[in-house]
Amino acid sequence: MTEAAADGPERGEGRRGLGSRAPAFVRSRRLLHLGWKVGVFVVGLAVVVCGVILLPLPGPGWVVIFAGMAVWATEFVWAQLVLRWTKRKATDAAHRALDPRVRRRNVALTVTGAVLASIAAAVYLWKFGPVPPWGLRGH
Repeated sequence: MTEAAADGPERGEGRRGLGSRAPAFVRSRRLLHLGWKVGVFVVGLAVVVCGVILLPLPGPGWVVIFAGMAVWATEFVWAQLVLRWTKRKATDAAHRALDPRVRRRNVALTVTGAVLASIAAAVYLWKFGPVPPWGLRGH
């Protein structure tokens, strides 16, 4: 039986436990495993840094950051725990967002905001007309 097959069913879970996902021959050699960990860390760091760079730029910054965390999670327990916590929080937020009471509240707030913005625009147009407030006029 392989080690991957032994992890889940013996523990009664469908997923692997925490720890290294390195192949057994890498884990069995200390220096090779250390090199593997350094390589995983460097690759994960490069992906996370790219994600951080993409945050203010147009692009999927958070997706790239979480991809880097997933790379780290193949080797580091702390990253696996962070990803599990993040997945749990995202699932909870999705359930809350799909709650009918929350959806009704969000629709009511959106409609109220749209009505107030429309009233403000109508008052502005009634008082000043269709002239921009910064005073640009054609020559």
